[in-house]
Amino acid sequence: MRRIIITTESGADLPPEIADKYTVHVIPMHVIMDGKDYLDGTLPVADIYSFYERTKKIPSTTATNIHEYEQFFKEIQAKYPECVIIHIGYTSKASSSFQNAIIATEELNNIYLIDALNVTGGLAAIVMYALDLLEKEPAIAPEIIVDKIKHIVPNSRLAFIPGSLEFLRAGGRVSNLAYLGGALLKIKPCIELKDGKLVSTKKYRGKMSVVTEKLLQEYFHQYNIDKGQLYLIYSIGLDEKIKRNLTDIAKDNGFKNIKWIQAGAMISTHAGPGGFGVAGIERA
Repeated sequence: MRRIIITTESGADLPPEIADKYTVHVIPMHVIMDGKDYLDGTLPVADIYSFYERTKKIPSTTATNIHEYEQFFKEIQAKYPECVIIHIGYTSKASSSFQNAIIATEELNNIYLIDALNVTGGLAAIVMYALDLLEKEPAIAPEIIVDKIKHIVPNSRLAFIPGSLEFLRAGGRVSNLAYLGGALLKIKPCIELKDGKLVSTKKYRGKMSVVTEKLLQEYFHQYNIDKGQLYLIYSIGLDEKIKRNLTDIAKDNGFKNIKWIQAGAMISTHAGPGGFGVAGIERA
């Protein structure tokens, strides 16, 4: 039986304990700050917020490059000869990372690449789906599991509310006028993944305690999410009372396996502190 190894990028925000438990290999993306290039995961997210407070600028983020992918896959193959690698990648619509992975593997064998068309918890949900399949059926053929993963990619649903319009403005994602209007009216946009792209779909008004609850309730109403897994995403700074309330709401809606995921640098750089998101797989 050939060993199947799942890989992904740091932008999945896959909790380290899960990566360790299932031997998921995670390749880092990059954060550029103060003229220095940091591998995502080596830089505390709190440093990003400190950098913004000091400079009123947000760091830039860059994709994993071709050479890094090539070395990453070759090292796995050297350690596990005859293995099959299934790489579930960060959406190609928001980063060149997936395209770089394609180029890096042109002359490598036994590697399947899947564009998850998602980020953070939405990407993590697909990775966890793949790991669950492997756990239930260890002898599954690589072609079959790849087809199953590709089939559910369009059903991964992610929605989140940035914690700070300041970070969206600093990153050029909202104008100064929109920022001032939103700040005055306490308006918070809901960002969702649509065909792999980050799109503002709704606007909520009020305190974070109010809008997060409304987002979660509307998410459950809009999508028929598989009750087996639910991922709640937070960026540092989200009030613990809000987190407990959202957990209770999820339980009231029939979810038993609820996993909180801390947003890493890729999302936190743009969403700011105190953000909240939700992700899961919608049943067909």
